[in-house]
Order: sequence, then C-alpha cells, then structure tokens
Amino acid sequence: MKFINYLESITGIGIYPLIGLVIFVLFFTAVSIYLIKGSKYHFDEVSRIPLDLKENVENANNKIID
Repeated sequence: MKFINYLESITGIGIYPLIGLVIFVLFFTAVSIYLIKGSKYHFDEVSRIPLDLKENVENANNKIID
C-alpha cells in the first residue's frame, strides 16, 4: 500500500494542508508588512550590528592589553 492510501483513509486529514497554507500566508503577510512599514533608519542601524559588535570586542581587547 502506498503512503497516500494511508492518508486518504484518515477522516478529516484534508484540513491539515489548509491550516499549513493559512499559517504560511499569515506569516508571509506579517513579514511583508513589517518590511514595508519599517523605517530605513532602523534597518540601517540593525544592519550595522555585526560590525559594531566586532569593533566593540576589538576595543575591549585593546583596553585589556593596555
């Protein structure tokens, strides 16, 4: 027996793909709205975080050595 035959024998199984699709669409819509409504200043500031952290670690190491 194929796997699809097992799934077809379960009553009410058709709701799970629909729930998954709804969750995906809601999440995609929420992220899209967040990106469209977000300010450019916030995204520029967040994009510099990895660089700022590296500079802070280097400055901290230099202070310890000095």
